[in-house]
Amino acid sequence: MKLGELKTYFQSELADLYPKEEVQSFFSILLDHYLNYTRLDAVTRASEEVSKEVLEKFKNTLIRLRKEEPIQYIVGETEFYGLPFKLNEHTLIPRPETEELVEWISETLDANENTSILDIGTGSGCIAISLAKHVSKAKVSAMDISEGALKMAKENARQLEVTVNFIQKDILHTSPGGTDFDVIVSNPPYVRELEKKEMKPNVLQYEPDGALFVSDEDPLVFYRAIARYAKASLKPDGFLFFEINEYLSEEMIAMLSTEGYVDIVVRKDIFGKDRMIKCTPND
Repeated sequence: MKLGELKTYFQSELADLYPKEEVQSFFSILLDHYLNYTRLDAVTRASEEVSKEVLEKFKNTLIRLRKEEPIQYIVGETEFYGLPFKLNEHTLIPRPETEELVEWISETLDANENTSILDIGTGSGCIAISLAKHVSKAKVSAMDISEGALKMAKENARQLEVTVNFIQKDILHTSPGGTDFDVIVSNPPYVRELEKKEMKPNVLQYEPDGALFVSDEDPLVFYRAIARYAKASLKPDGFLFFEINEYLSEEMIAMLSTEGYVDIVVRKDIFGKDRMIKCTPND
């Protein structure tokens, strides 16, 4: 089968499940992953014969895509904040709005000052590692309960040649250690059970539940625990940053005020949703 024929076949096999643009994106990602070819190569090499080995890989991938498995898990990697990150079943797929959170933190900090940062619930390490890479004098630590996630995060840190202090702890059962941080950031589980009906099968079936969902009865459970931990662990002029549930910004403001934070600022993401929050401890 020629490359051009493979592209047509690939598109026809997924046409009933995904938008045309998304299928094209899948093909481009796989073209790069399996052949190290660009989108332009797909055009200029359309008459090139595809090896049986590569053809088999594409066919196996089609089976997984038809089951709505995320392409990022299939290739085992994704791009975040301009950097390549490896992923596995223990880690969430980083979203563009989380890149906006990293950008906000980077804008807030002085790159020329020594800064201590803690990322709670690090997952693949995307927030911690991106900050370690782009905030030149930052000393970064990252915490997660999942051994599998930390293993992947450590591999990403090695691959991207940054130093991050990784800690395996459950924030719901962790007392402050007395370290003074300039910044604590977290993108904790925040999707309520009632919101599952809004989510696509590729998220519900493949991404880790423990990194996504909280109970309807206490959706701020992680935020409250982190806010209390941060209150005792931040410097007086430090910052607490969160990615938040778009429906719960008012509840977040009320909780943070009750826990003793001031200068609370909510920022919308590129889709116009309340998605990030920044505050400082009132000491």
